Amino acid sequence: MASPMPLPPPTSRARLTPATSSAGVLSPDMLFDVLLRLPAKELCRLRAVCRSWRSLTIDPLFISAHADRHRSPLFLARFRDDKVHIHVMDLSGNLVKRIAIPRGHQLLCTRLELACVASPSNSCCVLNPATGGVYALPRGPALVQPQRESLRRPDTFVFGRVASTGEYKVIRTFNRAEFPHNDKLQPFEVFTLNGAASIGQWRILDSRDFVVEASSAVVVDGAVYFLMNSSYNRRGRAVTSGIPADYIASLDIEREEWRRDLQGPISGSPVIGDLDARDDYMFMWPQLALAELKGSLVLSYYRRRQFILDLWFLKDFEDGHWVKEYSIRTGSIGFCLADEYRVKPLLMLDDGRLVIYAALTGLLLICDPQTNTFTELETKHLDSISVYAGNLLSLQEGNIV
Repeated sequence: MASPMPLPPPTSRARLTPATSSAGVLSPDMLFDVLLRLPAKELCRLRAVCRSWRSLTIDPLFISAHADRHRSPLFLARFRDDKVHIHVMDLSGNLVKRIAIPRGHQLLCTRLELACVASPSNSCCVLNPATGGVYALPRGPALVQPQRESLRRPDTFVFGRVASTGEYKVIRTFNRAEFPHNDKLQPFEVFTLNGAASIGQWRILDSRDFVVEASSAVVVDGAVYFLMNSSYNRRGRAVTSGIPADYIASLDIEREEWRRDLQGPISGSPVIGDLDARDDYMFMWPQLALAELKGSLVLSYYRRRQFILDLWFLKDFEDGHWVKEYSIRTGSIGFCLADEYRVKPLLMLDDGRLVIYAALTGLLLICDPQTNTFTELETKHLDSISVYAGNLLSLQEGNIV
């Protein structure tokens, strides 16, 4: 039998074609897994490499998988030595991104995908940390606002979101020390942001028969909660007015209507003739703050003289039922909080630790309530801070801002 003829050797082109077609190229699944390991900061830069990488990193499936893998919380911070930028910061104090904001604007404390900055001169902007987009709200008042024209600074803003519709709303009110002592009501206005934000306008909300402290506002489950205006506490007016320090007003964001008021769990009106009770009662006012933790409204009471931070959780709105879930001793870090009044909890981590903001000193603290120990986050002193609930990879809110 004749021997088979040997095959000719492959040409150079035939040998190189398979090698060149696969050299340095990852399969889509491998690329997905590799990019999934990178932080959002690097992925945003890599979007410029090629169209396929951009398409992958803006895909909702990839963004969701990335969020599940990178669960460390992010914060939006404005530092005292840089008041023209908002910095996206992680829990280790690392700066992830920087966003320019108008001079003189302060960051509102929220927990949303978008952020809001406002100035005492009635200027308010909504910004998208993912895209860097900024939308300036109109400064003008609602079309019919008879009590608005004579008001002086500062104007105060609240930023929230309607869960059922996804709409963002900005509520504007006005603080004046003389409000509780004349016949004028405290005006409220609302502005809705959506895809047609450019044609929006301020609308009037009903006023209340008392004055709230707009800067105390917190948004929980579609409602804004306010403490009472601090002017009630001057020279004993809180006692004679009969308004408790922990009396709380609430506004439904979606319906734009006031709900029933809440009596907090701490105070009762002191007897006017009891000077000790009166002093304790007056001292309580600046030590209260509202927060949102674990989806609940929380009343924070920092008993500064005793170095104790009490956290009361609202368990039932209709019944006004409160439970004190934490009573944290702050003595281990008392030197940092010695001059503090309002100590505001920002976030509860998955392991039960609390992230706490001390506004006067500009510190961000991590507290373990089981051991009453505190760790100071290594970062520059803060001017204002917010929790970022969005994803830096997402372009989902780009139609709003």
